[in-house]
Amino acid sequence: MDLATTAVNRPRDAYYWRLLATALSFAVFGLGGLCLRLLVFPLLACMPGGRERHRQRARQTIGWLFWHFIRFMKGAGVLTYQVIGAERLGRPGQLIIANHPSLIDVVFLIGLVRQANCVVKHSLFDNPFTRGPVGEAQYIGNDGSMDMLEEAVDVLRQGQPLIIFPEGTRTPPGQVPAFHRGAAAIALRGANIITPVTIKVSPTTLTKNEPWYRIPSRRVHFTLTVGADIDPQAFATQGPAPQASRKLNDYLHQYYLKELATDERSTTRPAP
Repeated sequence: MDLATTAVNRPRDAYYWRLLATALSFAVFGLGGLCLRLLVFPLLACMPGGRERHRQRARQTIGWLFWHFIRFMKGAGVLTYQVIGAERLGRPGQLIIANHPSLIDVVFLIGLVRQANCVVKHSLFDNPFTRGPVGEAQYIGNDGSMDMLEEAVDVLRQGQPLIIFPEGTRTPPGQVPAFHRGAAAIALRGANIITPVTIKVSPTTLTKNEPWYRIPSRRVHFTLTVGADIDPQAFATQGPAPQASRKLNDYLHQYYLKELATDERSTTRPAP
């Protein structure tokens, strides 16, 4: 798997072509979701195996398609990317925590960790283009309820890797991420290990309340860096559950403030 690409810095960097390619990417994503719902998943449902086997097939299919969608956008000139430490993702009971600067962060992570569960916006279950994939993969809808927290804890205890964005939504450019304590509470109750992933996007794109056609003047570069593992038990012993959750959440918040403050100009981009 090629996890490194080279950024291009020509003036405006084929702006109108990238605008067209971005529109095409959105169309491909939407049509792909419909095809999965109407064609692919009904065929997978005819294959032998129970509910768990069907879930595994659905997640593997979605992850494979998501990664090739990223490759499609790279080939079309929309973006470049670098992933550091991907081999440490996908372990049983691993809670993968990431910041959320862009609309396609989840596409990157599910493409890299194809058997992971994921906490996603609850509205995706009502969207005609996405409700098929998120339903068949048995992802967890983030409705803010205690039932959602319990479900997330259960899937970790079952040994599934789980992807979660503690911010709950994309962070507007120029603002620091604000983490909700739900992710910390889930980690303390169910995770074998916590692994942070820092996502940097330069220049910013597909941020909160930003229309798809407002693309930057040069090609976007994504950098995903897998950080050192965090043992949730180191925080679980630091007092009652609410206090431990608060301390873990504060630790994660400070970790991301430090990582995101790193000067992106020092990031190396090896040639393919």
